[in-house]
Amino acid sequence: MTMALFFSVIVGAGATPLPATGTVEVLFTPWDDAEGAIVRALGEAKKSIHVQAYLLTSRSIARALQEAQARGVAVEILADREMVTKGDSSLIPKLAAEGIPVWLETRYAVAHNKVLLIDASTPHGFVITGSYNFTWSAQARNAENLLILRDNPALVRRYLDNWQRHRDEAEKMSGAN
Repeated sequence: MTMALFFSVIVGAGATPLPATGTVEVLFTPWDDAEGAIVRALGEAKKSIHVQAYLLTSRSIARALQEAQARGVAVEILADREMVTKGDSSLIPKLAAEGIPVWLETRYAVAHNKVLLIDASTPHGFVITGSYNFTWSAQARNAENLLILRDNPALVRRYLDNWQRHRDEAEKMSGAN
């Protein structure tokens, strides 16, 4: 559904509203296949994938990130340090060991972002965000939401700028490229 006629996107306190353009896909788990939508979107990436994850335990999503990297897509991950270092099931260390650059967020009590930016520097880049953690439980057991926001370059740019600000504050994970 195109939302351009109905609202503007407000970013930051006192920030200038961004025009609402493009399309919005809305998914709710456990009813909708949010994991499948993420995997398909990762399969569309041609140039880059920027990940901001609180938790990543989904084997399907991890595999889709590895496959993207194998076909030449630049994949970079920001993750919450506590969830990576204390969580037995985090797949972030495995992805780092396989050559995907990973930075760990340490500045915040919780780095709770759940964002995927696909081809963010291109005219048709898009944002995936919502409450959905990149886990099996988020799909099968939890009540979660996911938005896929396409063809809104100004919005994608704001998300990419925020991703880069977080990366600049984060620590490179040892063993990561």
